[in-house]
Amino acid sequence: MPLAYMDMMKNGMLKKKGQCKTDLRRERPRERGLIPRKARFPAWQTFRNGDCGTMLGRKTFTADQYLYSKSPLLHHDFKQKKKKHVRQRFVEKNGYCNVSHGNIREPTRYLVDIFTTVIDLKWRYNLFIFSSVFITSWLCFGFIWWVICFAHGDFEPREGDFTPCVNEVYGFTSAFLFSVETQTTIGYGSRHITPECPEAVFLLLLQCIVGLIINAFLLGCIFAKVAQPKKRAHTLMFSNVCTISKRDGVMCLMFRVGDLRKSHIVEAHVRAQLIRSYTTPEGEFIPVLQEDLDVGYDDGLDRLFLVTPVIVCHEIDEDSPFWDMTPEEIFAGDFEVVVILEGTVEATGMTTQARSSYTPDEIKWGHRFEPITTIEDGRYQVDYSKFNTTVEIPTPRACAREIMGYSTPTSKRSSSRRSSSVSSGRSIDDEDEDKSSSGVVFEDELNGSVGNAVDKYAYPMSSGLSEDVRLGRVRVIPESKV
Repeated sequence: MPLAYMDMMKNGMLKKKGQCKTDLRRERPRERGLIPRKARFPAWQTFRNGDCGTMLGRKTFTADQYLYSKSPLLHHDFKQKKKKHVRQRFVEKNGYCNVSHGNIREPTRYLVDIFTTVIDLKWRYNLFIFSSVFITSWLCFGFIWWVICFAHGDFEPREGDFTPCVNEVYGFTSAFLFSVETQTTIGYGSRHITPECPEAVFLLLLQCIVGLIINAFLLGCIFAKVAQPKKRAHTLMFSNVCTISKRDGVMCLMFRVGDLRKSHIVEAHVRAQLIRSYTTPEGEFIPVLQEDLDVGYDDGLDRLFLVTPVIVCHEIDEDSPFWDMTPEEIFAGDFEVVVILEGTVEATGMTTQARSSYTPDEIKWGHRFEPITTIEDGRYQVDYSKFNTTVEIPTPRACAREIMGYSTPTSKRSSSRRSSSVSSGRSIDDEDEDKSSSGVVFEDELNGSVGNAVDKYAYPMSSGLSEDVRLGRVRVIPESKV
């Protein structure tokens, strides 16, 4: 008799050959840990379904398999999916900077700028400070009023023409009430100071001055906290994703910004930064390296008239960190694109800043944003339901350098060349074709090589090459002398 069959007969798992106990088929084996949830052997799948005879009849089932089935290794789910690595954001989507400051050796620095410290506190702490400061000042001055009245003998039985320092003050409670009436300038009329005690007159002046200072400071903090310009950033929108595609013949990284309010942001300007870790050739590790992404600073394109949503573009050129990155490298990259919009609030005149960020999984390759501004009944209508909608367009899955036809790294192209080509109605490729046949050659004084300017720089004689000639890096010579 097979060893597995004898073991199951011994444990009472079988009545007779080929039959299972129905009352133990689903309870006892699993309670004993004999049947794993996901067995490795097909025979155990059959046994779990109750067909014991088929299981025992299979030649592939052995005693070793039965004993091995009791191993906890089989209870492990071997098909567990690998957890996707989620990059920790430097700036959250709502603009919150995910940075914690610890081990501050001089916490008293916060007390030097106490006004800003109080404004930065949460509302519950502000309300607690607001209430506690007033109550403490009332109690302190009430105690001083009680001491003055006690020293003058106002609490003793009066005889003859006795004039107290403060009328209608008979103890600490009445002194506290007089302190509240004095500092808040309530003045019910029954309690009032008399000219009998000079120290009481001086205390009255001191409490009025201190009360005004406390009112000015705390009310100023509450007003500044209510009117914080960062609340204005909640109505400034950034698209949930950014896209990479061609625009005007150039590969661009694009994102959309918009303003929901009718009161405009004055002098609005946008900037973008690439956040990543970096190791220098000397071995220095920089955990947070901030690189500026050009969004048209030289041409003034970073300054926005934010009446309708605007698409901000970063041209992926030779100076861009995305120049040699393929879509696969971008999606697998460990970086973050932080976008910042700054401007002055028209209603208050305060400067506000809105922030957002994009991780590699929030970058769509070969997409562009769908237009959302239309003209209806003589007015421009903005449909914010399509603010994050993108449209897929045919885009090669290659790096921007290969898409633009650059076989070797080149110097920076001047934006004036592109703008002049657009204004003249001719494309850059047409100019390249005309100038490539001009027979211009160069002599590189750095390495003494001579060749064709088009082959060397992968673009014809332009403002970028002219600058190299002017600076002496490249000298153009006639073709006849080569």
